[in-house]
Amino acid sequence: MAQAPTRIAVVEDDPPTRDQLIGWLRAARPDAVVTALADRDTAEAVLSAERFDLVTLDLELGRERHAGIALINLLNKRGLGTPVLVVSAMPAAVYRSIMKALDAWDYLQKTQFDEVEFIETVLALLRQTARPDARADAAPQAEPDPLIDPLRQRNPTWRGQRLNLPLTAQRILATLLEHRGGVISYDQLYDVVKTGRNKDNVRKHVATIRDALREIDPAFDGIENAPMRGFRWNSAR
Repeated sequence: MAQAPTRIAVVEDDPPTRDQLIGWLRAARPDAVVTALADRDTAEAVLSAERFDLVTLDLELGRERHAGIALINLLNKRGLGTPVLVVSAMPAAVYRSIMKALDAWDYLQKTQFDEVEFIETVLALLRQTARPDARADAAPQAEPDPLIDPLRQRNPTWRGQRLNLPLTAQRILATLLEHRGGVISYDQLYDVVKTGRNKDNVRKHVATIRDALREIDPAFDGIENAPMRGFRWNSAR
């Protein structure tokens, strides 16, 4: 029996952005069926009736600033575990609250990513849905350090709670944990940052990681700066 094709919905009201995302998806996954949805009403009808392996959506559709939120809630109510990738112009500094409140799977800020990062994020999410047992493997445990494997689980966990981190921040955290106790140079971290390979961008990702950890433990201070060199994970702090 032939395997059903991967089905992806792109919910975006801006035609150039929508066409760009669809073009990237079709180039990377020519076998996938990509459905374009431009407004809330159409998206609600289609997402209510059909099943998708991945949905990418903007939070603001037309004049409705929170249309995307309603669509995520709709998908959550269906209970199919459909991964949602939010692609929004909303500043990345507030993405964690979006993911935490809505159970979105990842977030990309418009103008802050390129084709490589977008496709890598999409493919990582599709791998997760292709392995439904992976999330069971990553059940929360009370461990002193984060449990993380960006290619196998939905989100890393720490002290039994989910860490709300985008994929690039997860990669950086995984690198710090892999070399815990040692200094990870900026050059090493550039290898896991697909776009914006500069110190300021890496510092922003590290700040995002710290903020996510401090949402669980306000006293967290386990990521050390190594001036002019990089960062170190020190779980003893």
